[in-house]
Amino acid sequence: MKQRVLHLAIPAALKHFLDIVQILIDMLMVGALGVAALAAVGLSMQFMMVIQAVMTFYAVGSSALISRYIGSGRVHRASAVVFVGLWVAVAGSLIVGAIGWSFSADFFRWMGSSEEVIALGSGYFGILSLGMGLIFLDTLAYSALSAAGDTRTSLFIKIASAFLNAGLNYLFIFGHGGFEAMGVEGAAYATVCAYGFSVVIYGWLLIRKGGVLGIYPIFFLSDLKKMIAIGTPAAIERVVGVTSFLLFVMMIASQGTEALAGYQIGLRIEALAFMPGFGFSVAAMVLAGQYIGSRQYDHAYESGVLSAKIAMVFMGSVGIILFTIPEILIRFFTNDSATIDQAALYLRLVGIAQIPLALTFVLSGALRGAGATKLSMQISIGSLWLFRIIPSYLILTFGGGVLGIYAAMTIETFIKGWWFWRVYRQKEWLREKI
Repeated sequence: MKQRVLHLAIPAALKHFLDIVQILIDMLMVGALGVAALAAVGLSMQFMMVIQAVMTFYAVGSSALISRYIGSGRVHRASAVVFVGLWVAVAGSLIVGAIGWSFSADFFRWMGSSEEVIALGSGYFGILSLGMGLIFLDTLAYSALSAAGDTRTSLFIKIASAFLNAGLNYLFIFGHGGFEAMGVEGAAYATVCAYGFSVVIYGWLLIRKGGVLGIYPIFFLSDLKKMIAIGTPAAIERVVGVTSFLLFVMMIASQGTEALAGYQIGLRIEALAFMPGFGFSVAAMVLAGQYIGSRQYDHAYESGVLSAKIAMVFMGSVGIILFTIPEILIRFFTNDSATIDQAALYLRLVGIAQIPLALTFVLSGALRGAGATKLSMQISIGSLWLFRIIPSYLILTFGGGVLGIYAAMTIETFIKGWWFWRVYRQKEWLREKI
């Protein structure tokens, strides 16, 4: 079982790492165009976080169904879920894309952006909106292959698309290779092209004969209903989480520019620690669904425990680094002493909480794979608001500083990890009917 967990987790973690690297490369290249361009792309990424939360609706729903069908040996039914998900993804992308294209300038205006940022951002996000169908389909294909037990193929596709994106950035943004310099809009075109490349490869893999999964062109209404029942709580959890995250950032921003800058830098560094957690979360989600589908309930439970143990070792090791030498990592981003102090404070506190954070990552993934998304939503939202958002607000109200906010965040991480572990051990999620 250990080899199977690692076989799923390592490629998923590396793909997540490449996602982060690709965003950083985009930001670095666009940053050469000026502060306004950087702000425009940065805000667009915040909007994309909300859209990615919406995509959880069909991504998690299809993953849970596909893994369950694969586990029970019904590959054709799993392939039929891909077909249903295809229609849901296309319909969702048309709605989201139309809203993004029509109101992109308003989004930036609502955020209080300058006229220059509004102009640049609306152009960038408008192009992404036109390519929203490709983004939605890429997410569906990755989720489907992962649920079928193939995370390695997606890693190879991501490597190729990341190189393509970087190369097209160089050509489109700055006008090399005979292309006209398009600035920020060039970065958007490069991103859409990279997604288009990925979708073409995924499409070929899914329609060829002999693959691990295909597209079976029969629309089962029952699968759509199940996808909605599973995916809706997962999407609500993500949307509420993203919204709450923005509220948390606003609280930190009220403590000064250095505190906000330190938090942003610390968050980027901590994102590297998320890599193993994300990978083993995918492994736990896939294995939970497949083992439950084959009625191997003990294996479903043990696969989550094993995934959590390995993730806690990896993330706990990273936590030690974050706690002991944060200044060394922070100096790659800034030399400002006040910002370094703020970022170091954040990293030391999150370093302490890496082990319960790993537990949360993996066990929530296992619950989603079993279809128990409503239970995961209740724990995540309840813990976030009861033990992080509300306490942080009270701390600010009574004159507490950023240390109090970070302390509340750290305590909430421990509580959430314990809460997931308590529910997981009860094993009621193993009997979730979908």
